[in-house]
Amino acid sequence: MSGFKDHFSSASDRYAAYRPDYPAALFAWLAGRCSGHDAAWDCATGSGQAALGLAPYFRQVIATDASAEQIGHAVPHPAIDYRVAPAEASGLPERSVDLVTVAQAAHWFDLPRFYTEVARVMKPGGVLALWGYGRIVLPGDMDAPFRRFYAETIGPYWPPERALIDDAYRGLEFPFAELTPPTFQIEVEWSLYRLMDYLSTWSAVKRYQAARGHDPLPALMAELQPGWGEPGALRTLQWPLFLRAGTRRGVD
Repeated sequence: MSGFKDHFSSASDRYAAYRPDYPAALFAWLAGRCSGHDAAWDCATGSGQAALGLAPYFRQVIATDASAEQIGHAVPHPAIDYRVAPAEASGLPERSVDLVTVAQAAHWFDLPRFYTEVARVMKPGGVLALWGYGRIVLPGDMDAPFRRFYAETIGPYWPPERALIDDAYRGLEFPFAELTPPTFQIEVEWSLYRLMDYLSTWSAVKRYQAARGHDPLPALMAELQPGWGEPGALRTLQWPLFLRAGTRRGVD
């Protein structure tokens, strides 16, 4: 996991438009674990979904990403300072942030170097939170073809780091004093068209398209539509979030 592996800049506009938002309860819980609320660092912010969730709870959110394209598509907010910087070299002052967050990105990092950077910039008593989400489980008979699409059709095109997502970060090194979080989930009301838009942001889909010369999503949509019904109809979809959170005490 060394070096910046940029799987998303080529579709940063779609990433900004179609990735789901995180639940407000997650940010409220994280803020409640912090002893101060002056500054939060959202690392690998992408187009700023997590940074926007943090903004109500901190005087300032510094949101960094190694991709200038991603930062260019981030949603402006008066409390958020967007910067281009790698995870392992933020440029932030020592002991300057109360919370460090990484949403759906820690598996791309050089983790030992990132943890050294976290220890440098985090205030005593600060909190680090790494979270993510895996595959949606579709309702009813739609999940079987969707599972095949995920594991077999585009399975060979996932980068190896994807295995850490599938393992819910359980095998990820985490040298912090770990907290026990409640259960969180993302819930959306999406049409089948909107689901396809989201799937188009998956790195494995883009790699499949580049390798095979065609888009695998129309065939998947045709498989799902009988179970979905009218493709414009809204359905409730959920992803369970996984979260590793810990305090600065574990690295002092």
